[in-house]
Amino acid sequence: MYVAVKGGERAIDNAHAWLAEERRGDTSIAELSIAQIREQLSLAVNRVMAEGSLYDPDLAALAIKQARGDMIEAIFLLRAYRTTLPRFGGSEPVETEQMACDRRVSATFKDAPGGQVLGPTFDYTHRLLDFKLAAEGEVDPAPEAPAPDAATPHIMDFLNREDLIQPEPTGEDIPPDLTRTPLELPADRALRLQSLTRGDEGFILGMAYSTQRGYARNHAFVAELRIGTVPVEMEIPELGFSIEIGEVELTECETVNQFQGSKTEPPQFTRGYGLVFGLSERKAISMALVDRALRWKELGEDDLGAPAQDEEFVLYHADNIQATGFLEHIKLPHYVDFQSELELIRKLRREAMGQAQEAAE
Repeated sequence: MYVAVKGGERAIDNAHAWLAEERRGDTSIAELSIAQIREQLSLAVNRVMAEGSLYDPDLAALAIKQARGDMIEAIFLLRAYRTTLPRFGGSEPVETEQMACDRRVSATFKDAPGGQVLGPTFDYTHRLLDFKLAAEGEVDPAPEAPAPDAATPHIMDFLNREDLIQPEPTGEDIPPDLTRTPLELPADRALRLQSLTRGDEGFILGMAYSTQRGYARNHAFVAELRIGTVPVEMEIPELGFSIEIGEVELTECETVNQFQGSKTEPPQFTRGYGLVFGLSERKAISMALVDRALRWKELGEDDLGAPAQDEEFVLYHADNIQATGFLEHIKLPHYVDFQSELELIRKLRREAMGQAQEAAE
């Protein structure tokens, strides 16, 4: 056994060395720097931060480089590092109304109060390969955008004034922290939103798409999608008040959904909500659709049996790190398990052949 273990250790060390060589690639080509990844692959960096539950563009870029561009592996690296960090306290809830918006659009109101800002978006591109990028030329600077107003009101507030949309509770209870306590079902909405925020973008997108194809009662409009930076404040006990400790870039999506009323609620619009680190609008919209689908019980709706309405199915399968771990463990040694099943199959076949011979005689 000792010899086998030592041999296994050597093989693993060699595999790690080979992995590092493959990660580096052709040494005649300049190595990617962390700054290049952070600035030029920013959407990948944003995804790693969101699903890794840690806002640090430099560390996310490092994780992407180390993982050779494997997003899930990079998310795993960032989450693992996150567990080593000391926790000094919690920040105050961010006020997204104070967001300095780089992008702010609404599909429900053409003349949205505060104006529509297209911002940097792929929405209007032709999806043609730009071979000019292969020449590595400089990009012409965009026209300078006007300075945003100090505050940009939420469009939902205007529906609130007419009592046309379901009001949100204003409880003061601090929600549980999913990064510190295991997920338990049934989960309240705050816990569900945390799980969706750090859930796999592809999985959440698939669930959201299913609701649009009829696998839930979920006809939604994007009331508002906004992307920008918000200040983060933290209360300092020694001072007795909150101070600004930095700012983060966020993507926020609020959807307005048709609702004919139920036994417990009057006819009105209802909400879906998504909030994600960085510029991650596909994830934020998907999150808002799935959030609304999961609210069927609290709104007194019927269970249509749709996958996106099944809280256990969605929340227990959204986490790509748990899914990857369970999936990839089957490629590791299972010699004993397989040998026992192999012996069982051989025994059953012998018995079946013996019974067949007896029946023939």
